[in-house]
Amino acid sequence: MRQDLAPDGPLGPLVPEPLEAAIDAAAAHLLSRQQADGHWVFELEADATIPAEYLMLCRFFGRRDPAREARIGRYLRRIQAQQDANCGGGWPLFHGAPIDISCSVKAYFALRLIGDPADAPHMARAREAILAAGGAERSNVFTRATLALFGEVPWQAVPVMPPEIVLLPRWFPFHLSKISYWARTVLVPLTVAMARRPQPLAPLGVGIAELFRTPPAQVRDWPGGAHAAEPWRTLFRKMDGVLQRAHGLIPEALRARAEARAEAFVTERLNGEDGLGAIYPAMANAIWMYHCLGVPEDDPRLVTAWAAVEKLVMDRPDRDETYVQPCLSPVWDTALVAHALLEAGGAEAEAAAGRGLGWLLDRQVTDLEGDWAEARPGVPPGGWAFQYANPHYPDVDDTAAVVLALDRARKGAAAGAEAAQLEAAIARATDWVVGMQSKGGGWGAFDADNTHQYLNSIPFADHGALLDPPTADVSGRCLAMLAQLGHSPDSPVVRQAVAYLLGEQEPDGAWYGRWGVNYVYGTWSAVTALNAAGLPPEHPAMRKSVTWLKSAQNPDGGWGEDGMTYPRRGGTRADPDRRMGPSSASQTAWALLALMAAGATDDPAVERGALWLLRNQGPDGAWPEEDYTGTGFPRVFYLRYHGYARLFPLWALARLRNLRRGNSRRVAWGL
Repeated sequence: MRQDLAPDGPLGPLVPEPLEAAIDAAAAHLLSRQQADGHWVFELEADATIPAEYLMLCRFFGRRDPAREARIGRYLRRIQAQQDANCGGGWPLFHGAPIDISCSVKAYFALRLIGDPADAPHMARAREAILAAGGAERSNVFTRATLALFGEVPWQAVPVMPPEIVLLPRWFPFHLSKISYWARTVLVPLTVAMARRPQPLAPLGVGIAELFRTPPAQVRDWPGGAHAAEPWRTLFRKMDGVLQRAHGLIPEALRARAEARAEAFVTERLNGEDGLGAIYPAMANAIWMYHCLGVPEDDPRLVTAWAAVEKLVMDRPDRDETYVQPCLSPVWDTALVAHALLEAGGAEAEAAAGRGLGWLLDRQVTDLEGDWAEARPGVPPGGWAFQYANPHYPDVDDTAAVVLALDRARKGAAAGAEAAQLEAAIARATDWVVGMQSKGGGWGAFDADNTHQYLNSIPFADHGALLDPPTADVSGRCLAMLAQLGHSPDSPVVRQAVAYLLGEQEPDGAWYGRWGVNYVYGTWSAVTALNAAGLPPEHPAMRKSVTWLKSAQNPDGGWGEDGMTYPRRGGTRADPDRRMGPSSASQTAWALLALMAAGATDDPAVERGALWLLRNQGPDGAWPEEDYTGTGFPRVFYLRYHGYARLFPLWALARLRNLRRGNSRRVAWGL
């Protein structure tokens, strides 16, 4: 923290010298983190669930690494102690959140598996917290499926999803193409494991019966989907009852055909050491599926599946800890850092951004029609994935962010690539994004028109995140891309996108953020896009957004928000008196970028926000941030992007400097 900008001192005016010094330090920090081949990748941390699941997976197959287990144990215990005030001994979904039963049950079980005694003080506190919150019988479906694999609950605790779902025709109410990419990659291999019901390969010697208020065999009403709506809820529960009774009665030939189709689906998308779907749960389920199908351990498919899981393991020597990332984010990180460095300017920063963009160009998906083509046949591929490789599942959001950076770089001669290659990449990506627009003018992240809301009522979908419908934040990025590229406001795709965004604005002026926490993120995504599309600061939507952002500013000058601002039920609006949170670096930067895009560069709120960033910058040029400001699935899974507090504040401060230096206060870029 800067000593000349103490947090309890007078605000004072924002003067050029400290601002320039902060920008230089932040840019230098990012430059020092660039990989040798030009890209950036930062840690991506979720809650205790993923490392706990990894420990459970390894123990199921008798894979012991005592040193690694000890490091993961230290990580789990530290999180527990760190969040004790909010969780009473349990584990939360994000920093500062209350206890989450499912996360806590898995963390407790993992610690028991590696040798923590049940009567240890930290385990006793965890057990008391879990029981006070309703007991392990209140765990979600995915947790109960894992517990069933270990024999801790009967399989009747898990809604039935038989492998035969992969054989259903597209016209059927349920079809794989009608659910999200993450759901289908997780679910397809899991159906085989749920049907085969394997047993751990080695005796475990421990259980978690003490976490249940009612013995599992006596539970008659396992939790259903909190997001289910009638009449679908009743219909699907009755269907599940029929399927439960039908277990073991499926004709062998039909089951064999379904399992073969599931295996082919997974193997086609195995994705090398980047893994099925490039996300941990799908990768782990692939291992269970291959095991159930009798694939030997030295088979290349199984070897590759294990290698993909191991690639996510993150060792932290500074703390002698290890955790497991849910996935990797190099394309997203590199694109965003390029934006920040291009905004910061200077020969070194622009050259580094050019190298990063050159790395990105080589990762465009141009030769494979992924699952998205089911809904958009004939649209040529041209997107980017979120991870190092995930060609079946390019991400519309990443693609728009990459194109926005490429376009800015080519206009500033910092692209680091041949002009013809650059032009071709942008053209292909633009065609793909336009082709992925959903009905109504918005965009989802991975699929078009993935809006079959009744499917969130099936018992298996208790997380309410089975679908990938259009969202304001992804749609904002796509609109920003098209506007920056010069697409006419009168073109149907732009006109529909603007109308979609305006229709999504909340009554108080904010926008809901799907992939970031939450209204600050959504408002930044929407306002920057509407500015790029030509809406003036005087437009009512822009004025309302400024009013809301100013009302949400904390007394210390920053902005902050936690995952509790998400609605508790799918499809409903949040409480208008939603609670925000302590100021964070990334959210303060989003608010500043939004205010500047809305024409409020000279507003005192911007000055106060910038001063908050200056005061809270660390000596290494980055900003400390433990907050989880990214979202996997609202209400159930959150993400801490370790890069966000490194890049977004630089982006915001550099933009403020540039606008105040220039002759115009209008933000000229889509992001």
